[in-house]
Amino acid sequence: MVTNTLKPLGLACLLALSLAACGGGDKTAGAAQEGSSAPDQAAAAGSTIDKIKKSGTIVLGHRDASIPFSYIADNPNQPIGYAHDLQLKVVEALKKNLNLSDLKVRYNLVTSQNRIPLVVNGTVDLECGSTTNNLERQKQVQFSNNFFVVGTRLLTDKATGIKDYADLKGKTVVTTSGTTSERLLKEYNDKNKAGINVISAKDHGESFLMLQNGRAQAFMMDDVLLAGARAKSADPAKWEIVGTPMSYENYGCMMRKGDAEFQKVVNDTLSEVFKSGEINKMYTQWFEQPIPPKNVNMEFPMSDKMKEIIANPNDKAADE
Repeated sequence: MVTNTLKPLGLACLLALSLAACGGGDKTAGAAQEGSSAPDQAAAAGSTIDKIKKSGTIVLGHRDASIPFSYIADNPNQPIGYAHDLQLKVVEALKKNLNLSDLKVRYNLVTSQNRIPLVVNGTVDLECGSTTNNLERQKQVQFSNNFFVVGTRLLTDKATGIKDYADLKGKTVVTTSGTTSERLLKEYNDKNKAGINVISAKDHGESFLMLQNGRAQAFMMDDVLLAGARAKSADPAKWEIVGTPMSYENYGCMMRKGDAEFQKVVNDTLSEVFKSGEINKMYTQWFEQPIPPKNVNMEFPMSDKMKEIIANPNDKAADE
């Protein structure tokens, strides 16, 4: 049984998945964070599995516009996506391992800004989306084995002539607040005195909207998320992904720090999906075939780096 006590966005807003920003999303998730009770705080220090057994519920963090990892399509109460499917594999493993056939799932919308606090304080038990596994974040949360590898690049209108970061002098570049791309871009700009006007949007949808309406000439983010933005646009052929990757990022699932028992369940689940070859079918479904809600194709073949993490699962940080 799947329930959703947090109704993150209205249908009309969500169906505008051209990645335009929806104003209510962050406020809903933020309210969940601010309203966290003392028991939630205490739960963060204990066993996640014990918490799940006691409550009969697992709380999954999800995004609303991280296409095709975790997002809302036709049903505002039901996230979908590649990373979300991996989360559901963990749920199935818990049902089997804990003999909890009626384990309930509750969804909690998260954003780039609040996803870590909501995991740390016990509001969210597991978050699988588009979260980079890095050393700084490992000080706050535990990561699963990595399930995706991306490169940080630029999305731009072909007419601008922008081909790499060196072409950004005097240009406005948007990125999403609280992301690795935001940090990297600001560091690059300061170190190289590149003359870039860096602006930060609250989420990926707002970032792409700023690019579309001309407030920015480029949007820096993980290449696969840029491919999702391009695929959802009214005119995909207008946009191109350019630039030498400034970094490679590993995506992992987040959980509370120090909970080796729960981490093992998650990692064992991912390893089984990798070993069985089921991951290849899941990848094809979400990255190489038409996906909801508009039946667009990401056209994003599996990279050699992605094949490496499937062959040799690990939770190595992107910046190790």
